[in-house]
Amino acid sequence: MMDGLNRIPEVRVRAAARLHAGFLDLNGDLGRRFGSIGITLDRPATVVRVRHAEALSVAGPSAERARRCVERLCETEGFSRRVELTVEEAIPEHAGLGSGTQMDLAVSTALSLLNGRPATARDLARKVERGARSGIGLGAFQQGGVLLDGGRGPGDDPPPVIARADFPEDWRLLLVMHDDDVRGLHGTAEVDAFRRLPPFPAEKAAHLCRLMLMVALPALAERDVNRFGGVIGELQRTVGDHFAPAQGGRFTSPLVADAIGWLESEGIPGVGQSSWGPTGFAIVGGAAEAERLADAARCRWAGEPLKFLVCRGSNTGASIEGADLGAVTV
Repeated sequence: MMDGLNRIPEVRVRAAARLHAGFLDLNGDLGRRFGSIGITLDRPATVVRVRHAEALSVAGPSAERARRCVERLCETEGFSRRVELTVEEAIPEHAGLGSGTQMDLAVSTALSLLNGRPATARDLARKVERGARSGIGLGAFQQGGVLLDGGRGPGDDPPPVIARADFPEDWRLLLVMHDDDVRGLHGTAEVDAFRRLPPFPAEKAAHLCRLMLMVALPALAERDVNRFGGVIGELQRTVGDHFAPAQGGRFTSPLVADAIGWLESEGIPGVGQSSWGPTGFAIVGGAAEAERLADAARCRWAGEPLKFLVCRGSNTGASIEGADLGAVTV
C-alpha cells in the first residue's frame, strides 16, 4: 500500500478502444440479459497523464468528459483536487468504440494511484457506474483480447467475462469511421431506445448463443477467420434488424452501411457496426488483404467523410506507467 500523496509524482494510463460486436440474449428470460462479444483494438486509444499541482486543471481532447470524472471522484471518494490532468489522446466520442468507459477507467485508475489508494478496475467501474449492460469495456481495460461476457444479472455488478481468447496476430480489423457529425445513441436517448424496443424472441437468442459456443469460439481457437466472421456477421444482422427502429436501419450511418455492403461483396463475412455506431468494422484474415481493401475503399469513397483504419487486436489490457509504481493490478 502506498503511504502518502507524494509517493507517486505522476501516473500515465493508456486504454485502447474496443469493438462491441453484438448482444447474444436480448430476451433475458433466463435471469441474465444482454451477454456480449467484443474485441479489444490496438488503436485508437485514450491516454491520460495525471500529476500533483496547485489546483485542478484538465486539458486535451475530451477534456470535459475527463473533468467530470475527476470532479465526481473528488466528491465521492475524497480525492485531492490539486491535480493536473492532461488527455494526450482520446478515443472519438459516441462512435461506438467505448470512449466513455475507457476514459472513466483511465482517469479513475490514475487518480486512485496518485492518491495512494489503488483499486481494481472492477471496483472503479462500480464507482463511476460503468458496465451497466456490457462487460466488454471493463474486460478490454483489464485484459484485452476477444471477450465474451455473461450478461447482466439481478445485481448491480458489471457483467462477468466468462470467456477470453487472444485475437490472432496475423488477422486485422478494418474500421469504417464516419468523420462527420454523425453520432451513435448515448445517454438518455440510449436508455429510451432500449425501453421502446420490442421483446426479443427467445428462440433467436438461443440460436445466437449456440452459434457463439459451437461455431464462433471453436473457429477462433482454430484460427478460422471465415467461420468466426460468419457468426459475427449473422449476429450483426439479427441484432441490427432488432435495433433498426431506434437507429433508422441496421446501421446508424448510410455511408458506413454502403461501405460495409461493399466489403461483404468482396468476400468478407465478418462485418458489422460496433455498438450504436456509427463505426463499422470488418474482420480480415491478413495484413495485405486488409490494406488492399482499405486502399480500394479510400479511392471508392474519396471526398466522402469516411475514414478507413487498419488495426490489430490487442491482447493486453491498459498500460500504467509511473515512478515507484511497481506491479499494478487492474
